[in-house]
Amino acid sequence: MDVVEKYNIKRYIDDEILEVEDNIIVEYLFTIYIDNKEFITLICTPKSLRELAVGFLFSEGIIRDIHDINSMEVFEEKGCINIRLESKELYNKKISEKRAITTGCGKGSIYYKELDNLNSFEDSIKKTLDFSKLVKIMNEFNTKSKIFLETGGAHSVALSDLEHTIFFEEDIGRHNALDKIIGRCIDNNIDVSDKVILTSGRVTSEIILKCAKLNINYIISRSAATNIAIDLAQKLNMRVIGFARGSKMNVYSE
Repeated sequence: MDVVEKYNIKRYIDDEILEVEDNIIVEYLFTIYIDNKEFITLICTPKSLRELAVGFLFSEGIIRDIHDINSMEVFEEKGCINIRLESKELYNKKISEKRAITTGCGKGSIYYKELDNLNSFEDSIKKTLDFSKLVKIMNEFNTKSKIFLETGGAHSVALSDLEHTIFFEEDIGRHNALDKIIGRCIDNNIDVSDKVILTSGRVTSEIILKCAKLNINYIISRSAATNIAIDLAQKLNMRVIGFARGSKMNVYSE
């Protein structure tokens, strides 16, 4: 499906009004069905939909790995996916728990009890801070987002080993972009314990939780981090770096 559409608009520049054709990012309603029953509708960019669904279900604690899914069928024109689970034990447990609506650009939630199940990362698995390498990888990351360069309306997330980009995804929602990366990791059974998440979006508590549940302890963002995100990162012994732009960055948690 197209992720960008052309619109005729009026643009004001230096006291002059111009009629121009502009690139506009597509907003897409994507409903996840579990065993033919509607579970949730996400507002997203219509690409990597299978990965988005897998990543979202993992982040929500509905699945533990790809083997918890029996089958998946995407219906792009209808804007939905039907997922059959091997067992609905986790699903039935999760939907009865207390949730909070997230600050994401799409629709999402986090489960309060998830934090109790997370353990702090060990110092031994942390990569040494090499700021020149971080500057290089973030500058490369900032040029990869084709949809953002065309529309200015997308977030991007990448999985990196600080040498190469392993996966790269874009979406109107920063949570969705991260869930697409998570879905790719789950689908390909990637060992992420020594990997890093690069993101264009702000780092909030739910971003910390999504990464921690996937076993990633290192996040670098082009944007800011919130106070709860920093507190959580320090509690979980995660490294969070923000405002990584040009040759500058802030280390919020080491």
